[in-house]
Amino acid sequence: MKTQPFTVYILLTSANTFYIGQTKNLKKRLEEHKKRGPKSAKYMKYFSSFKLVYKEVFSSRSEAMKREAILKRLSRPEKETLVLAFTPSDSSNVV
Repeated sequence: MKTQPFTVYILLTSANTFYIGQTKNLKKRLEEHKKRGPKSAKYMKYFSSFKLVYKEVFSSRSEAMKREAILKRLSRPEKETLVLAFTPSDSSNVV
């Protein structure tokens, strides 16, 4: 049985703030944030749009959660440096 990888991601909101999360299905999670429904992160409901600016893939939830915790502890300038070094192919669209 093939296991689906876990993704740690960073979103840039319409207010120029970062949101960091992890998921097993990035496409589905971005749609949940976009719809601002009950499954969306409460924080994301305050913003009119967002853009995917960073992502990393891990083979286990444990690894993804550890990386998410590390990213959340970074300073804003450190997060900006990380994001600038990474340009995902699907980051050009605001959601």
